Amino acid sequence: MMSLAWPLFRITEQAALAAWPQTGCGDKNKIDGLAVTAMREALNGIAMRGNIVIGEGEIDRAPMLYIGENVGTGQGPAVDIAVDPIEGTRMVAMGQSNALAVMAFAPAGSLLHAPDMYMKKLAVNRHARGAINLALPLEDNLRNVAAALGKPLDALRMVTLDKPRLQPAIQQATRLGVKVFALPDGDVAASVLTCQPDNPFDVMYTIGGAPEGVISACAVKAMGGEMQAELIDFREAKGDSAAHGDIARDERRRCAEMGVEVNRIYGLDELVRSNDILFCATGVTDGDLLNGVHEYRGNVHTQTLLISGADRTCNIIDSLHPR
Repeated sequence: MMSLAWPLFRITEQAALAAWPQTGCGDKNKIDGLAVTAMREALNGIAMRGNIVIGEGEIDRAPMLYIGENVGTGQGPAVDIAVDPIEGTRMVAMGQSNALAVMAFAPAGSLLHAPDMYMKKLAVNRHARGAINLALPLEDNLRNVAAALGKPLDALRMVTLDKPRLQPAIQQATRLGVKVFALPDGDVAASVLTCQPDNPFDVMYTIGGAPEGVISACAVKAMGGEMQAELIDFREAKGDSAAHGDIARDERRRCAEMGVEVNRIYGLDELVRSNDILFCATGVTDGDLLNGVHEYRGNVHTQTLLISGADRTCNIIDSLHPR
């Protein structure tokens, strides 16, 4: 897999560079389309037999990088790919922070193969491994993580997303005295920040997209953390047992076809069944994890995070692109 590190770095970099000029345009679909086109072109130039195992939808959702799409030259290593061309298209469209181009590679058969649907996620760094259990209430997990870290609850820091579906979780945490950091979007960045050595957060709990969940799991595993996840259907995620029934039934049908289960808790070794992982993210707009793309004196600057699970290294790469 290490031979693919440089090509992967170039893929997310090219996607970020393609999307960045449209920052603030207000059209998130345009931004996503530009990033997808750049990613697909870069992927198809790599000597590998790549398969998108989790991404933005199935084949009928093209031109997105769809689940089941084969990429690469058809020669070289067989690779599972999890992708989110732009995590935070709305943020780029509105000129907001924390947008990333992200992708993860792993050996074929290593990554959870699931539809693009909602996923409940709980992650901690290596110091709290063994302290989480998604089958338990959130309050119990927060108490257990605090105990594992040797912290009082009022010193524990939880990161989540500022979404209506997560308001009950935010209220539960604040009632315990836990400090809650609610980001507008971006649970991949939140997962990485939780597992970094100088981590600003102790625990990450979100309900967001499954592609972002599998990508996050790659980063968490490569950094020695722990994560659990549960696929939930659209109806459950929205808290409405009556509406959206057709969507939920279709999601459950697709899960059955792919051999995964809704409402089953997956451990980290089930989400990512290899340590030979590559995770890569390039900043599009400035954020907590990475700087965004900037133009200065006629040159364009990018910043990329490349994590290797094989040797547990995290590399921050600053690049200069003459124009």
